[in-house]
Amino acid sequence: MATIEMTAVRKEFGTTVALADLHLRVESGELVALLGPSGCGKTTALRLLAGFERPDAGRILVDDQDVTTVPPKDRRFGMVFQEYSLFPNLTARQNVEFGLKVRRTGAKEIAATVDRLLEVTRLETHASKFPHQMSGGQKQRVALARAIATEPRLLLLDEPLSALDAQVREHLREEIRRLQQEVGVTTVFVTHDQHEAMAVADRVAVMRDGVLEQIDPPRTLWSRPATAFVAGFVGTVNRLSATRRAAAWHVLGGPVTVADEGLSADAIGTGRATAVVRPEQLEVRALTPHEAAGSAPARVRSVSFLGAFTRVVLTHPGEDMITADVLGADAQDLRTGDPVAVSVRSTAGAVVLQ
Repeated sequence: MATIEMTAVRKEFGTTVALADLHLRVESGELVALLGPSGCGKTTALRLLAGFERPDAGRILVDDQDVTTVPPKDRRFGMVFQEYSLFPNLTARQNVEFGLKVRRTGAKEIAATVDRLLEVTRLETHASKFPHQMSGGQKQRVALARAIATEPRLLLLDEPLSALDAQVREHLREEIRRLQQEVGVTTVFVTHDQHEAMAVADRVAVMRDGVLEQIDPPRTLWSRPATAFVAGFVGTVNRLSATRRAAAWHVLGGPVTVADEGLSADAIGTGRATAVVRPEQLEVRALTPHEAAGSAPARVRSVSFLGAFTRVVLTHPGEDMITADVLGADAQDLRTGDPVAVSVRSTAGAVVLQ
């Protein structure tokens, strides 16, 4: 296992700044996901780590050793791409053996290592198959086993699941996490899929335009986004008006508990801010005709059944569109056009203000 330290790393391609003074530390045995939209710099960061590119400025340290200019072949890193990159003329076993044979490892050690990896990746019954005889998920597991076989200092994964269908992708991301924890190798995982990043990573680094916006454990990232971009990119959020009255902040007409505010002096002075509220933090209640007649209520614009919850989109006289996730029977009586009351749940936890 190894630690990674990227310090003030900058990379430009012509006039395009791919990475702007990136500072990133990955602890030994940790799995960190680099998450962000296309062009945010996450793949460039991975290629710099792998040695396929060199930074224009900054340093890359692995276990305090400067590898900034070390060629890829001398870094002893394992890498898995989305295209699998298997040798088509070799079986699954032979693909996993390949790196060990290049290193002239002894035959008994090769056999023991490959047997163990075929077992932990659940490929024992597919060992004699060629790539064209395997499914996408099986091929990607072969690629993972091959990358781990040589006991790399780091494992680098470049969107390894993006070419797979949804069900296989969900299963394989669990396999990757299980395998990474069992082997204990420090891993950097690049993805644009927030669900994937949140499911597998110890910490998630959210990037935009070559800048690291926030790096935190998934729960912290979800509940305490550091910037408006992170709040909007990780999951669905509503940005609602918040006002301070009688020493308490109010959202949608009711008092809320707020996280450590960190507000600007202007927001503190005016008592006005923007509350970042996730759909599951909202409560929606159908109004009786009498209740609706005495107010200017929110109204249901659409109702979408999504299995474990129902997503309800509302129009509101004082806000933009509001999205709420309603559980089970609470959503059965909601219909398009219905007048409703919407509020922040008393059990919603702290609301983030910006």
